[in-house]
Amino acid sequence: MSEGDVAPPKPAVPEAHEVDTYHVPKAFFDKHPKKPHCDSLDHYKEMYKESITEPHKFWGKMARDLLSWERDFQTVHSGSLAGGDSAWFLEGKLNASYNCVDRHAAKDPNKAAIIYEADEKGEGRTISYGELLREVSRLSWVLKEMGVKKGDTVALYMPMIPEALVAFLACTRIGAMHSVVFAGFSSDSLRDRIVDAKSKVVITTDEGKRGGKLIGTKKIVDEALKQCPDVSHCLVYKRTGAEVPWTEGRDLWWTEEMEKWPAYYPPEAMSSEDPLFLLYTSGSTGKPKGVMHTTAGYLLGAAMTGKYVFDIHDTDTFFCGGDVGWITGHTYVVYAPLLLGVATVVFEGTPAYPDFSRYWEVCENHNVTQFYVAPTALRLLKRAGDHHVKNPMKSLRVLGSVGEPIAAEVWKWYFEIVGKEEAHVVDTYWQTETGSHVITPLGGITPTKPGSASLPFFGIEPAIIDPVSGEEIHGNDVEGVLAFKQPWPSMARTVWGAHKRYMDTYLNVYKGYYFTGDGAARDHEGYYWIRGRVDDVVNVSGHRLSTAEIEAALIEHHAVGEAAVVGINDELSGQAVNAFVSIKDGNEVNDALRKDLIMQVRKSIGPFAAPKAVFCVPDLPKTRSGKIMRRILRKILAGEEDQLGDTSTLSDPSVVDTIIEIVHQAKGGKK
Repeated sequence: MSEGDVAPPKPAVPEAHEVDTYHVPKAFFDKHPKKPHCDSLDHYKEMYKESITEPHKFWGKMARDLLSWERDFQTVHSGSLAGGDSAWFLEGKLNASYNCVDRHAAKDPNKAAIIYEADEKGEGRTISYGELLREVSRLSWVLKEMGVKKGDTVALYMPMIPEALVAFLACTRIGAMHSVVFAGFSSDSLRDRIVDAKSKVVITTDEGKRGGKLIGTKKIVDEALKQCPDVSHCLVYKRTGAEVPWTEGRDLWWTEEMEKWPAYYPPEAMSSEDPLFLLYTSGSTGKPKGVMHTTAGYLLGAAMTGKYVFDIHDTDTFFCGGDVGWITGHTYVVYAPLLLGVATVVFEGTPAYPDFSRYWEVCENHNVTQFYVAPTALRLLKRAGDHHVKNPMKSLRVLGSVGEPIAAEVWKWYFEIVGKEEAHVVDTYWQTETGSHVITPLGGITPTKPGSASLPFFGIEPAIIDPVSGEEIHGNDVEGVLAFKQPWPSMARTVWGAHKRYMDTYLNVYKGYYFTGDGAARDHEGYYWIRGRVDDVVNVSGHRLSTAEIEAALIEHHAVGEAAVVGINDELSGQAVNAFVSIKDGNEVNDALRKDLIMQVRKSIGPFAAPKAVFCVPDLPKTRSGKIMRRILRKILAGEEDQLGDTSTLSDPSVVDTIIEIVHQAKGGKK
């Protein structure tokens, strides 16, 4: 049945009268050290227009304003999306480590660069820009001595400790690429990434600490290295002092090696388009994609978004709760704050350890001005109860959300309870491949609508594409697939060793456009509403339904903590909606509740969206970064439990067995 054969569904974008628009709170300006970098919404519109109509003039000025160049560039941009050969700031030479450390250390060596908040309260420390320069220099010497050359890759498998940032910056100082693997991935996943990137050196710790638990990082690395014959050295930082397996000649202690070398190493001049790092993302084929970012363009995206989206000023303290193993940690724990010369909080723990007040205590104790975290953490904290948010956090100006669309009631909780209606909420949309924010409010400037990523960042020209015809849909109040019409400096340049895969995934889907893989709607005011992955769309009787929309409807129910919706094949309707929900404590799980939840969706979206089955589960399968793994839920429903893949990277792998049992019971014990 085609879309034309059925009654049209309720519009995906809320009607104008249903959406509250929030203007920047007056208190935001009262507590501001100066004023936002943009003067007004009109000023944003002027700058945005220039970035689209005169991109060479716009980006040339921004690159010279925000980055320090060893040699100036002449050519702002060459290449095209269609050709997959975009290059920025050609002829220019610069160094990432110099831009993040040296220039600030020269100005004020005693200024705080890293505020380390250890897993256990009271065990952290603060590292100044001067100290950071000395540490990065020594590690640069160590890596050179190990034979690491310009253009080599170094694998990092590290917890959230300051030494992880030192390792990032030492690699970039000598012109090597860092390939960071999240320290929760299994040894097989680590091995695959080391082999694909041809890393010769691995940097890790004896153990990691997170949420009161120990992680055997060195043991996992050793297991991976059994099948990585090209790795010559493994540098180990002593985090806990535990006994760990040791291979003489290959394994070296961080501290012992650092003590051998001087506290200054000159930064290597890098061309603008030299690779800065690789970061592996899950590919739909199962084989990880090594997304490659280059030096100047990526650094400019990080600095620009830090300055304008988070409204970072010189005296600020920035706290991003993301892990350095993901793009959020790369861009907003490491690069954006350090490029702008402010203090970045490196948080080793979890939001629930030792209790649900931990984030808010960190914000209070360090006078955090910008806080940035994923909706999954916010849902957890909202569910835990408002009484945990007892700190005044008077310094907070900007509250950011990252990773997935944020449901309106979680957005409102964030604004009202965490921000005390005094901070500006920025719901940011971007991807590993975009490098930095692409659709986002600007802190202190953009009026916001809960659930909408709002307006495009400078240089980003969004297009809504009709997935059937492949044609761009113009005007407002439209929905389709989100693509971008112009290249921008911080976009990934290739997939490592697989440029055809890069072209086919991002640039050949709709020729002349960058394909995000996400569905989106543009409302009557030009605001963008991200609908989730195109493959997270269920097609029921010709209606294309966004799973994110159905999940948002379920979360509106007072008993629901989190929800994940997937489509399964259905003889009658093509696909049927199945929902998995975690229920808040104190609510009885019974048929009446399940019926209530189905009614909630019927009421919120329409009868066509009602789940055919609702499974009440204790928790959802999530990665350590909080992403719900809907793929696993689809496999379980299809009876393909033997094809789940590596579940060791989940925050709690045991959840999977519990869900399998619940699904089997619901289906009458049939396997």
